Amino acid sequence: MGQGGARITLLLGLAATLAGCGFVDSRSPLPMPAFLRAREAEPPPLEAPPDIKRLVSEKLDSVFVSTSRPANVRVSQPLHDPRGLGWTSCVRAELTSVMGQPLGTQTYRVFINEGGIADRRRVDGDDTCATENYEPI
Repeated sequence: MGQGGARITLLLGLAATLAGCGFVDSRSPLPMPAFLRAREAEPPPLEAPPDIKRLVSEKLDSVFVSTSRPANVRVSQPLHDPRGLGWTSCVRAELTSVMGQPLGTQTYRVFINEGGIADRRRVDGDDTCATENYEPI
């Protein structure tokens, strides 16, 4: 049993030592050869640019409140959203208040993910929507 127990102990020690070996993270401070470093995950591919005119015309109620009676609706070209995988676009329209008073031209930035309008926000003065070119839908 002494010789068999020594072999088992030696094998267990060797297995424990080898279990600590593995691929090194690419951000590891240790200088390791490239073949020992784990590969960085590739980012998922970008979505295709949406047909913004069709999307806004079909989902106008996702951008404007229906009681605001949007008229003269115009959209800018979609741009890749720098914060994610989706797209953004600016939408402008002439709106009317609930009381029937004209509100004038209002501009919203829409966020598009997976082919649908995920969010919309009214733009403020420092937004880039002011410099965009618009096309009617």
